[in-house]
Order: sequence, then structure tokens, then C-alpha cells
Amino acid sequence: MGNVSFKPGNMLYPLPAVLVSVTDGQGNDNVFTVAWTGTICSDPPMVSISVRPSRYSYQMIKDTKEFVINLTTEELALATDFCGVRSGRDIDKFKEMNLTRLPAEKVKAPLIAESPVHIECRVTQEIPLGSHVMFLAVVEAVSVDDTYMDENNTFHLSKAKPIVYSHGEYYSLDRILGTFGFSVRKKSNKNTGKKKSKLQ
Repeated sequence: MGNVSFKPGNMLYPLPAVLVSVTDGQGNDNVFTVAWTGTICSDPPMVSISVRPSRYSYQMIKDTKEFVINLTTEELALATDFCGVRSGRDIDKFKEMNLTRLPAEKVKAPLIAESPVHIECRVTQEIPLGSHVMFLAVVEAVSVDDTYMDENNTFHLSKAKPIVYSHGEYYSLDRILGTFGFSVRKKSNKNTGKKKSKLQ
């Protein structure tokens, strides 16, 4: 077995395929798909998205300094793809994909009601990188769909059936392989024998 060399490129996959909602502050909203996104700091909570300047939403973010990251699910797969290949210059993607606007808590950009998680962001820095401009942003507020909350007030994103993006394809996440720290967690022993792993 050997390695095959590729030219330098973006091979860090899979990625979260998120719907980013924005506004121009004058009554015009848009939603577009972003795969170049990620967590960059936990304290303060910060994220980044990278956007091509040619995108319709780019100027909205640049002017308002805010956006909302909406996580996607299997039910949102069609809308996720559509909002990535069609431009808000030509159509109202909220209307075309039957997406419901919800008011945000801290920013003017709307939330997408059909998304299980909404991350309200305020831009702190813009970094031109070449094909894309990276917007660094602090997380101002987070809200989740209470459909996925249990009786102990714990949120279960897995029940929303989130999706990821890899090499032009969308994938579902259909099983849990382990929980954080499971590789070093001590197994508990009881008189009835060893406790079975919770892996599914």
C-alpha cells in the first residue's frame, strides 16, 4: 500500500455544511451555504467563516458586521445545496426553500426556524486570504430547538440528524462511535461483571 500525491488543495474533510443567514439592515435578508467555517476559540467563544467577495452576502456581512450560523440536518439537505448554488441577487431563498425567519436575540440577521442550532455572531476582524475573506467573529448568543432537549435539559444534536460535506457530497451522521474521553475512561466493574460499552 502506498501514497498517491495530489497537488496542494483543500483536503480537510468532512466539514460542517452550514446555512449562514444575513441582512443588510434595510429589510433585505439572505441565506447562503458555507463549508469553510469552524471554531477558533472557546474563551471567548469565537468562530470563523470564509466567504468569496463575489458572493451576494459578502457585502451584507462587511456592512453589518454580523451573521447567524444555522446548523443543517438531513431534512435541510435540499435547502443546504440550493442555497449554495443559487444567488440571493436573483431570488428570495427563504421563500423558495420554505425557510422560516425567526428574530435573533443579539443581532439583526434572522434565524432559520428549521435549523436545530443558531449561532449569532458579530464580526471582530476581516482577513483577506486570496480567493476568500475570513470573518472572525465572537459568538453573541446561541439558541436551540427544544424538540431535541430531554427531561434533564440536555440537548441532543444527534437526534436532529446533522449532515456534513465532503468532496462535493453531503453525508448523514448515523451512529455514535464513542463519547469524549472514552479511550481512557476506566471501565467500572460490578459483581455482575464488566459494564458494557455504550458504543452504538
